[in-house]
Amino acid sequence: MRTYLLLLLLWLGIADLHAQNYPKVIAKTGDGVYVLLRRHGLDPTAHFKAFVDLNKKNIGEGNSLYAGRAYLLPLANPAASDAPGAAKKTTSASVLEVPLFGKDYERVKIIDRKLQGAVYYLMAGHSGPDPGAVGKYGPYMLSEDEYAYDVTIRLARRLMEHSATVYMIIQDPDDGIRDQTILKMDRDEVSYSGKPIPYDHKLRLRQRVNEVNTLYKKHTGAYQRMLSVHVDSRSKGQNIDVFFYHHENSPSGLALAESIHKVFTSKYQRYQPNRDYFGSVSPRSSLYVVKYSHPPTVFVELGNIRSEKDQRRFVTPNNRQALANWICDGILADYASHKDK
Repeated sequence: MRTYLLLLLLWLGIADLHAQNYPKVIAKTGDGVYVLLRRHGLDPTAHFKAFVDLNKKNIGEGNSLYAGRAYLLPLANPAASDAPGAAKKTTSASVLEVPLFGKDYERVKIIDRKLQGAVYYLMAGHSGPDPGAVGKYGPYMLSEDEYAYDVTIRLARRLMEHSATVYMIIQDPDDGIRDQTILKMDRDEVSYSGKPIPYDHKLRLRQRVNEVNTLYKKHTGAYQRMLSVHVDSRSKGQNIDVFFYHHENSPSGLALAESIHKVFTSKYQRYQPNRDYFGSVSPRSSLYVVKYSHPPTVFVELGNIRSEKDQRRFVTPNNRQALANWICDGILADYASHKDK
């Protein structure tokens, strides 16, 4: 009964009760939710929803914060809080809860330890003010960044199921994994650190690469890999396959690219035996994220957003999941080969 009354009071937003249970901090100019949480030692992916629920009457459009205004922080141990929407502590060490994946996918069951010790940086292409390539699909417009992001976040979840450490370098806390055919275009993606994505193309690339390289230093000595996921435009109507690029001086990047390519070749032979697969592995050392990222990097082109045939690959949620699964299978094979050496 006491628990019920406490929850009721919290829902009514009684400030005195909040003040007793939750730390209060002041937002600085330029702060977003992610930046504020990180500055106070909280993981945004675990505490974002709890923060928004605690402060929903004090947050602007698009979950923006007001400089100089006080905000309540979720407790570092979510299980100690009865606040509505607080991140839940799982009852089993084999289950994680990742709010970034969305309410339908946030519970991640660890199925094995095949990728334990491996660290992956996943970078969905473009995002923020840059939608990337755009294709017309009937009355709808499809943007590269939304479909690349959905495949990338699905891949993140698959890797975590195998106990990998995974960093989503581009994040959209509002979207999660989506099972819609048409993915709504927006510009609210942020960097891993919670910073807005710059308008300038080179600054965008520099920002995400710098964040990868900063994290890379924290995991010195560990097996680390980076994947950048794109949906190529090329010429309108040209049907292409999945291509993998690596740095010419990175044997580890080449090995990962070849491992994933091998899976795709096998899957095409199995599921589309009457269709030739022309996807390939090749060096593209001039690509910014390939050239300047410290971990061995694979740049993946998933298809042509302007091709009617390839559009069907992206608009069907099961197909996006299949792409993530196939990439994951290649990653698993690469890591197994690495451990065997």
